[in-house]
Amino acid sequence: QVQLVESGGGLVQAGGSLRVSCAASGRTFSPYDVGWFRQAPGKEREFVASITWRGDSTTYLQSVQGRFSISRDNAKKSVYLQMNSLKPEDTAVYLCATRMSPLSGYDYWGQGTQVTVSS
Repeated sequence: QVQLVESGGGLVQAGGSLRVSCAASGRTFSPYDVGWFRQAPGKEREFVASITWRGDSTTYLQSVQGRFSISRDNAKKSVYLQMNSLKPEDTAVYLCATRMSPLSGYDYWGQGTQVTVSS
């Protein structure tokens, strides 16, 4: 059983930076990749970024490319999302999730952390 806990959200002014973290617990943690998603009020959940647990393959939502950076620490079983040049439209609950295969859906999800960007 895998549990994911996000942290690091908060309130920041437009143009500012924030780093959110995703910590995994469980005896065995070896997913194919870990993804960050976000959901704003009244909107669909959307993919933001992902990173493979082995190797250095990353993928980003086009609108965050160049502003956000995903990284991981395998020893700490943690994944981070560094968010720079934040915009009000980045306001959302940010959630992390894992999947065991590139062909499967994300099956373990955290509760999320709120990120609010003021204009």
